[in-house]
Amino acid sequence: MINVRIFRQADAVITGFRVSGHAYYDDPGKDIVCAGVSAVAVGAVNAVEALTGVVPATEMEPGFLEMQLPAACRNSAAAEKVQTILETMEQMLLTIADSYGDFVRISREGLE
Repeated sequence: MINVRIFRQADAVITGFRVSGHAYYDDPGKDIVCAGVSAVAVGAVNAVEALTGVVPATEMEPGFLEMQLPAACRNSAAAEKVQTILETMEQMLLTIADSYGDFVRISREGLE
């Protein structure tokens, strides 16, 4: 199971995310669920850096990716673009989870 956690402030601003685990939908190298989730998550990190200039803190290893935005970017001119990228990422992951819910779980932290 792939677990995705989206971290948000009380005002719903996304501050980061964590993706961990493996789908085991198919053999390694053929697992379209893992490939899809990985492409979306890594693509979001790359898009934040390339399109906004914001360099988030990241940790990545097999089966794990965590990204945290620097606090300074949350009030910067790039903040709206960053949020659009991360909200798009969340919607793409929700779409994957809708089709492959036995293999992907998404949760949100910080909103009560």
